[in-house]
Amino acid sequence: MQKTDESEPSDDNLILRLAAGDDAAFALLLDRHLGMIHRLAWRLLGDRAEAEDVAQESFLRLWNNASSWRPGEAGLKSWLYRVAFNLSHDRLRRRRLVLMDEPPESIDPAPRPGEAMEEDERGLAVRHALDSLPERQRAALVLSYYEGLSQAEASALLEISEEALESLLARGRRKLRELLGAQGRDLLEGLS
Repeated sequence: MQKTDESEPSDDNLILRLAAGDDAAFALLLDRHLGMIHRLAWRLLGDRAEAEDVAQESFLRLWNNASSWRPGEAGLKSWLYRVAFNLSHDRLRRRRLVLMDEPPESIDPAPRPGEAMEEDERGLAVRHALDSLPERQRAALVLSYYEGLSQAEASALLEISEEALESLLARGRRKLRELLGAQGRDLLEGLS
């Protein structure tokens, strides 16, 4: 069982408490994991409002499934990543199916309080380049580099082999360098 430190309860313990009706346990789980789930969805979707919806839906599913949780079988972090990834993927798939009559309203580009996302020119250039990658390459890069998942974790989440993940990562890095031009070498040092 995972513990964040000796004085804090494990995720499994909090989920069991949640299943028993302990709202404070849910609040602790939100504090512990909401940021990472919102960040993942935002990076995959490129839209803060949709990312908030995905994060909310992910935790609603946790709330609804707490009573069937089996401690020690799956880590909550992996489970939440899977739920948020699938919800994001579904939204991306629906986007391709919907024809818009009018362009969407522009989204306020200002960071929300408490978010530490890079919003400078270089960060925006990488963000735009990342958004233009094919969905699978973007997901592989986000999971591996931004979210820090191991190759085994990222490949399991994407339901591909580690070799296929390595191929997606290589093609994604190559495409990012191409899109970013000369500045790409400096901006992408950490992705090599």
